[in-house]
Amino acid sequence: MVQVCLNGARGAADGAAVPLSPESLAGSAAEAVAAGATEIHVHPKTPCGRDSLSPRVVAAALDAIRRRVAVPVGVTTGAWAEPDPAVRVARVRDWTVRPDHASVNWHEPGAEELAARLMALGIGVEAGIWSGTDGAARFADSPLGPKVLRVLAEVTDPEPDSAEAEARRLLSGLGSAHGRPVLLHGQDGGTWPVLRLAGRLGLATRIGLEDTLFLPDGRRALSNARLVAEGLHQYESARHSSAGSTGSTGSTASDTASGPPGR
Repeated sequence: MVQVCLNGARGAADGAAVPLSPESLAGSAAEAVAAGATEIHVHPKTPCGRDSLSPRVVAAALDAIRRRVAVPVGVTTGAWAEPDPAVRVARVRDWTVRPDHASVNWHEPGAEELAARLMALGIGVEAGIWSGTDGAARFADSPLGPKVLRVLAEVTDPEPDSAEAEARRLLSGLGSAHGRPVLLHGQDGGTWPVLRLAGRLGLATRIGLEDTLFLPDGRRALSNARLVAEGLHQYESARHSSAGSTGSTGSTASDTASGPPGR
């Protein structure tokens, strides 16, 4: 499974390729799915480009995207979109159009309460476990762990030379991840090394303008579709290069943290 992350917290200053309005999000989503993306992750934006959990803003983005694609669509619930944990839960409760799933950053205040509310509404929860935080430890002790849709192992190291090592430490820290599927991804300069590691380990991954603005050769990415096409190529190349070396296609952190050496 390769998820496309359409925009993230990026804004107009990051270039015209980053979709912000509901219409541009829908067009970018359709192109990315045509290029091979199987799921969508989106940050709904206000007209001024700010991430928002407002029912009106979320509904506009989801409606526009779903008119163009028929794959699962998820949204962020990051604290930067609404810092007050109680207000964040209230916003989710008031959503009139619901996503298929939503990411919850487990290191953020109120994560357990927010995840419980999403589950009660029938919305799948992606448990966002960031490297460099106590998210993995909190998740290990969470009674909600076995109930999440998947774990997002999110490598925050932006350096291409060290991101893979941080990814392996994060996977090791996740342990069994309550037996839930793991999606591994990086950001900025660490995006492509971590994506290739996901391919070698047989884990789901994601790619898009939220994670990186650049192709592996350093050229500026002109669209999410271009990143998805290149991401699939890189992923499959890495997967096939490791075929026969371990035989591993496991989907949990404990199955994969000690995979083949990185390149």
